[in-house]
Amino acid sequence: ATQVMSAVEAVRKDDDAKKDELDKAAAAAVAPGQPAPPKAGRITYELRGQIPPLRQMMSGLGVGLLLALVAIFLMLTANFQSFRLSLVTVAAAPAVVAGACAVLWATSSTLNIQSFIGVIMGLGVAMANAILVVTFAEQRRREGETSAVAAENAVVARLRPILMTSCAMLAGMLPMALGLGESGQQTAPLGRAVMGSLVAATIATLFILPAVFALIQGRRSTASPSLHPMDLESNNEGGLAS
Repeated sequence: ATQVMSAVEAVRKDDDAKKDELDKAAAAAVAPGQPAPPKAGRITYELRGQIPPLRQMMSGLGVGLLLALVAIFLMLTANFQSFRLSLVTVAAAPAVVAGACAVLWATSSTLNIQSFIGVIMGLGVAMANAILVVTFAEQRRREGETSAVAAENAVVARLRPILMTSCAMLAGMLPMALGLGESGQQTAPLGRAVMGSLVAATIATLFILPAVFALIQGRRSTASPSLHPMDLESNNEGGLAS
């Protein structure tokens, strides 16, 4: 769609430039007191066929990706009972989009429906890995470790499952990303988007996420943020003592 639009727009601009010259020449040739000649017709175009529905679908997929992030953030907030921990977890999301876009650009693949689905798939795996690190780091922090030490220990303790999950997904997507077979190029953007998003998200989870956790949770209390009256670890005055 972009290439079609660029080609049509180039033809329209070239035609407009020639028509402007003709209009100026015709206006200069008119005798004084005579009415101005009519201007030359201009090219107009309207996209039809599959391009408008495709644009609408791509817009809907973008909204779907945003809604997925919002839903993940809200569910993490309910799980951790903390907006801060939810923010730390979704900090890996920009790496997912950046990694997918980088691989698609490097392989000259287009941003289409398949690649959008791949980004959403990569986002799910990336959030699962981030939850592993954040949950373990918060647990160690509440046990008395500093936020920086807790984040470092969480990465070391969860390094093996994170790498196993990412490598398994990468191995599964590699044949699809290569685009082998007669219709392989149709589904290749999906595999490439998943691989790019997973590589970038894994790096962000192991190196950037701990720093974000240490920064945000550095001066937080170790008490539970829960307001449930039966939670003995919270600062809630209504909590019941054992």
